[in-house]
Amino acid sequence: MKYLVIDIGGSFIKYALMDEAYNVMMTDQLPTPKEGREALIEAVGGLYDKFAGEISGMALAAPGIIDSEKGYFYTGGALRYNEGFAMKEALLRRCPTRIHIENDGKCAAMAEAELGSLSDVENGVVLVLGTMIGGGIIAGGKLYRGSHFSAGEVSFVCTAGTERPGAGNIWGNRCGGVSLAKRVAEKKKIPYSEMDGKRVFQLAGDGDEEALQCLDDYTKEIAVQIFNLQNILDPERFAIGGGISGQPLLMQYIEKNLDEIYSGFTYIVRRAEVVACQYLNASNLLGALVCFLKEEQESTGRSGGK
Repeated sequence: MKYLVIDIGGSFIKYALMDEAYNVMMTDQLPTPKEGREALIEAVGGLYDKFAGEISGMALAAPGIIDSEKGYFYTGGALRYNEGFAMKEALLRRCPTRIHIENDGKCAAMAEAELGSLSDVENGVVLVLGTMIGGGIIAGGKLYRGSHFSAGEVSFVCTAGTERPGAGNIWGNRCGGVSLAKRVAEKKKIPYSEMDGKRVFQLAGDGDEEALQCLDDYTKEIAVQIFNLQNILDPERFAIGGGISGQPLLMQYIEKNLDEIYSGFTYIVRRAEVVACQYLNASNLLGALVCFLKEEQESTGRSGGK
């Protein structure tokens, strides 16, 4: 069987045709509509029309706090127009097929837990350094969603202990993947449009002192929050995702700053492994299908038990 798998991002909708063994037949993308939820539903509906005769269902990853059983968006993440939106109901009216929707950070966690760098551990955390920071928690080998579907929303962790949370002192804004490029651009007094992650690591790899200082400061903040999450969740492994996680220098600096934290701490605190995600930017798509297939299995089990 084939499935249409869709990753709805703030800028682009990535989509792929995949089978139950996670083989990818094709992949492409289109711009995410900015006009509103109706345009988004029609964009996804257009993809359904294109593949309707081939697929047995649709698996979606999207930003926001989502009740995945109902397909209801309490928040929309980067797509604010999805707040308070029963997306699954709207999609079913437009696309008469089986549909499952899950938060993109949780999809990334499920991809790594089922197929990637967390597949051999019971407890792990995925941190995706994107526009902000996506997150997903695997506890006892299963996705942990929390009481209000917001477990893993680490972007909203406050980084200033005595200040009220605001745009400038939440972790997602300080340490999303784009933040590193912004730091280097500011340090070098050049427009942000002239800097991106690839350029940052080219400079750092060439020994540029300003780029290396920004990388050190950036990864120090990441290491502090990994240390905090370790004490709260006690996972066996953290997996770092997002485009920049494929840069070995990023992982080296995270480890360096964790070494400094642990060496200067006088209490005994367990230390988890920190690795790069295996699937990087493909994790949302893969994880969306993992979630879809698991939901299908659970539904079959529930029906069989009646």
